[in-house]
This record gives sequence, C-alpha cells and structure tokens, in this order.
Amino acid sequence: MYFTPPLARLIEEFQKLPGVGPKSAQRMAFHVLGMTHESVKSFADSMIDAKEKVRNCSRCFHLSAADPCELCTNERRDRQQVCVVADSRDVIALERTREYKGSYHVLTGLISPLDGKGPDELTIRELVNRVNDDQVRELILAINPTVEGDATVLYISSLIKPFNTKITRIAFGLPVGADLEYADDMTLSKALEGRREL
Repeated sequence: MYFTPPLARLIEEFQKLPGVGPKSAQRMAFHVLGMTHESVKSFADSMIDAKEKVRNCSRCFHLSAADPCELCTNERRDRQQVCVVADSRDVIALERTREYKGSYHVLTGLISPLDGKGPDELTIRELVNRVNDDQVRELILAINPTVEGDATVLYISSLIKPFNTKITRIAFGLPVGADLEYADDMTLSKALEGRREL
C-alpha cells in the first residue's frame, strides 16, 4: 500500500509504540491528519515536555517532574514501610487503591539475565541503603509472580535478611504471569491486605 512519505513516516513512528500494529498505526496517523494544527502542536509539545521534564526521583526512583517526588515529600506517608515495585506503572496501580500509606521504591526493572539485566542495572543497592539509613520496619515486595520477579524477590530478600526488617510479599489474587498495572482496584487492595512474611 502506498502512502506519501510524510504519512508513511508518521505511521512508522506510531508502529514503534508497544501494542500498536500496522492498522492501529494507520488509524492514529489519519486521526492526527484530521486534527487542527493547534491540537497537533499541543500533542507534540506535551510529548517533548514530558520527555524533557520527567525523571526518576533520586530517593524512590518513581517518575516525576519534581525531585524528590510528590510521594517522597508527603509528610503523612510512613517512611519506615517501603513497598518495592518493578516500575512506576506499579506505583500508580497501587495508589489507585487508596489503601497503602507507606513509601515506595522503584527497581526500574527486574533481574533478567536473558535481557542483560543484572542486579547492578537496577536500584537494589539504593534500596539496601534506604533500609539501613531509614531503619525500615517493613519491606513489602509487590513484584509480579514471574520467573524474573521471583528471582528478584529472592535476591532482595537475601540482601535484606541481615537487617532487622520484616520482609513481606503481597498476596496475589492474580493468575501467575499477570501484571499489577492491569489488576482491578479491589484485587490489588486485597493483595496488599493479604501479604505474607518471607
């Protein structure tokens, strides 16, 4: 199928997004062409703005335009209870439940030798420092029950055991291999309530 070069490039760029196939990319590209010039400029500006301003918080590694982030500067949150997640999407999923009042630590991934991700590519060293410096009372491991997730949980547990810190893992009312970001609020809420010590 022939597309004029600027349209073909736009379709190609949309196809680079996760979960977007050729047909969806074409629909998005044609939608953009139907938008007003101002709307397209606003859309493009918002992408550039997000890319330039959003960074990892230097304390918890959650994505934020502020450093430290809004969660870390919230005085009402319990700094001695830390929920460890793989990425920022998991923080957002857990925050939707409105049940958790502690702080977070984002690993920025999971241990996955096949993908070339070892412990040094994650924020595990920073987590261990936080547990020590903040005298963390409880570390909640809210990590997906996958091969990579389980390997990451075991590795973190072995590093934290010497500290006087309770280590729990959230209970999963989710099928093995499911992702936190797609779980409904009630399932996540119950999973937090039913966490168990490792």
